[in-house]
Amino acid sequence: MSIQKLESHNNKETIHEEVLILTETLKDVARQMISKDSFDKIIELSELATAEHYHELLDIIKDLTNKELEVISRYFAVLPLLINISEDVDLAYEINRQNNLGTDYLGKISTTIEMVAEREDAKDILEHLNVVPVLTAHPTQVQRQSMLDLTNRIHELLRRYRDIEMGLLNKTKWEEQLRSYVEIIMQTDMIREKKLKVTNEITNAMAYYNSSFIEAVTKLQSEYKRLAAERGVELENPRPITMGMWIGGDRDGNPFVTAETLKLSALTQAEVIMDYYDEKLSQLYRTLSLSTTIVDVTPEVLALADLSEDKSVYREHEPYRRAFHFIRMKLKHTRDFLIHDQKHDLRYGSVKEFKEDLLAIKTSLEENNAAILVKGDLAELLEAVEAFGFYLASIDMRQDSIIHEASVAELLAAANIVADYSSLSEDEKCRVLLQELTEDPRILSVTHVPKSEQLEKELAIFQAARELKDKLGDDVIKQHIISHSESVSDTLELAILLKEVGLVDKEKARIQIVPLFETIEDLEHSSAILEEYLNLEVVQNWIADNHHYQEIMLGYSDSNKDGGYLASGWTLYKAQNQLTQIGRNHGVKITFFHGRGGTVGRGGGPSYDAITSQPFGSINDRIRLTEQGEVIGNKYGNKDAAYYNLEMLVSATLDRMVTQMITDPSEIDGYRATMDDIVEDSYSIYRELVFGNPHFYDYFFAATPIREVSSLNIGSRPAARKTITEISGLRAIPWVFSWSQNRVMLPGWYGVGSSFKRYIDKAPENLAKLQKMYTSWPFFRSLLSNVDMVLSKSNMNIAFEYAKMCQDPEVEAVFYPILDEWQLTKNIILQIEQNDSLLAELPFLRASLDYRLPYFNVLNYIQIELINRLRRGELSADQENLIHITINGIATGLRNSG
Repeated sequence: MSIQKLESHNNKETIHEEVLILTETLKDVARQMISKDSFDKIIELSELATAEHYHELLDIIKDLTNKELEVISRYFAVLPLLINISEDVDLAYEINRQNNLGTDYLGKISTTIEMVAEREDAKDILEHLNVVPVLTAHPTQVQRQSMLDLTNRIHELLRRYRDIEMGLLNKTKWEEQLRSYVEIIMQTDMIREKKLKVTNEITNAMAYYNSSFIEAVTKLQSEYKRLAAERGVELENPRPITMGMWIGGDRDGNPFVTAETLKLSALTQAEVIMDYYDEKLSQLYRTLSLSTTIVDVTPEVLALADLSEDKSVYREHEPYRRAFHFIRMKLKHTRDFLIHDQKHDLRYGSVKEFKEDLLAIKTSLEENNAAILVKGDLAELLEAVEAFGFYLASIDMRQDSIIHEASVAELLAAANIVADYSSLSEDEKCRVLLQELTEDPRILSVTHVPKSEQLEKELAIFQAARELKDKLGDDVIKQHIISHSESVSDTLELAILLKEVGLVDKEKARIQIVPLFETIEDLEHSSAILEEYLNLEVVQNWIADNHHYQEIMLGYSDSNKDGGYLASGWTLYKAQNQLTQIGRNHGVKITFFHGRGGTVGRGGGPSYDAITSQPFGSINDRIRLTEQGEVIGNKYGNKDAAYYNLEMLVSATLDRMVTQMITDPSEIDGYRATMDDIVEDSYSIYRELVFGNPHFYDYFFAATPIREVSSLNIGSRPAARKTITEISGLRAIPWVFSWSQNRVMLPGWYGVGSSFKRYIDKAPENLAKLQKMYTSWPFFRSLLSNVDMVLSKSNMNIAFEYAKMCQDPEVEAVFYPILDEWQLTKNIILQIEQNDSLLAELPFLRASLDYRLPYFNVLNYIQIELINRLRRGELSADQENLIHITINGIATGLRNSG
């Protein structure tokens, strides 16, 4: 049986039919909302876009009034959204159909576990595997929660469309419901009027747990154990998927993250999972009405029942119900204590105690001929308890190393240890810090010297972390990440701050210190830093206390902005190889946290390919990766898609761990040398444009909607760490987001074509060598496939219209070398792939873009006109929101834009 990718376009006819229904419904709604003249212009624009007559289309748009653009922008922003829903529905349908038929598809967990089970170390691998998707705190999801709720309702409605054909659903009633939702969408503000607060981000993230994550994670965990057992591998407590969270704990560049937001994030998560447990217990109370007049019950369950306050005479012979009543009451008291600090003598001291009560009921059912009743709600509850505890998701803390250094310098000065810590050399810094960590038990912050606001804030959030770990369990906060890690002293400074609240001493660390290497330079220096760090005795103690694991975070987006796509990808690849080997030399398992965004320019791309193309041997049981923005909605917006995408992550990780190197070992050194040559050229070409061209900064700000993106309410975090006076100060998200909006998509390909051409021109056989690398080396294939995808979503005709917004001809001229590089890159990529067109190997994505491209192309031209009017002073403050609607629509159409 052939294994294929599971994609939504296996049912093209159904999707086409559904898209037609959605389009006609939207047209009908728009027709009722606007004048006939305006509606006719919508139809004309649609036809011109489909026929690719963009000059005529642009002429029409220039003559539209601001009022007309308001409705027309909304129409073309909603259309790709509806197309997305149809594709997502079909993907969910395919997931269920393929699973029920037992068909193999890429990423299917049963296939991967069967492969692992053949190994002698299968139990060890499957028991310790842990994949952690981490929801990040700076989303590019620009839609309001209200719009997300509406799309979910349409999703559910379309799931039932096939019932109409089978006569199971009234067609007229179905159509009326669909129309009502589309009408509401067309009459609802698509964009947030106010900037998101951290509290809003927390609430929005929690919505995904209730709609998809809890059910998908527990189902996958249960299936994982069942499949392993079927193949003779009995697992004790595997956790193939656990969830991570940055929201509320990531304060790097975000002044709104405080001790209070950290507490709120943790306690909101606890509330969500406690609510889930309570609902499951309520269902079990209603369901398990077994009577002791008919069945036997273990003494343990009878003991639980006797403790219940449910003394109704109707429950006298129903011990399971009374036991669940008691467990539910005890859990409520636990919730009151954890979330509201209300003291109760009768509460669970740990999640382990809660699980033991549930297992007592499970055992009683199994021992008394009722094992079938364990399945369903009780089994799901037990799986959830294993996966989520009382905390739901581990929250990462993160801060910039500069803030840590300033805080430690202030503490050392206040304690009269070092007057000017920051002036010390690196060796001197480490000597002072190690002495404080290993020889001096005192707390530096207890001095009566007044503290700065920044230090007070830092100490408060570390104290909050300590209190949360003591209350909710150690897993609620496991890592603290250091942005801009450039030295060993950066790691030790964090240790000093953790020591202040008792989270670190010379023997153990209750929070793991995780350096984040972001820029090309930082990645190149990472090996030397890790070597020095692992040689420290105190660090060896901390790592031993953490079962000999050390995590390192890799920054994709900043390295890309710093050195371009090829340099970023290759430097990350080499760094993983080197860091893994250093860890191996020290008996330490190095695990990586991949800071991947949704788009290729931020390290994104297809998850399965991204994981299986990692360096062989670089995945040691665990892998963490960021998920953010509209990608969270796309991948985890419903329980079916969530299950499939989580399944893919687990399967890909197992695959990379056990599959031997595909590339011929005798050739790999040559491949690496080739990449070194190509990447050196690519880095220079990219840097020459972005940091060497004196007009590039002005071009970027004139020919992209960066100012409008920065004012868009897409997250609580500012667009830059400081006032933007240079490209290096801009955050990677608005950088990538802006290039996707003007359809250049520059971070995903610039410098690729010229560097490959230079290599090919050196010798006639070099093209064939690159072609072989593409077919035989997963890393190289994934690297180029992502470029192919990005090029397919770019549009240089549209990009030229954005370039015309530059007032200065010399600034506008920056576009032309970008255009030349784009065309060269496209030609070279097709030569290496030996394909005639882009996306030749991804027909499902090609079909998807064919549906949507014409419509969000229209939005680009509308956006250009609106920005021009804004810059001429022809848009009011209220009408500036129209630009945000176009930004939303383009992001929706691209699906991985930030």
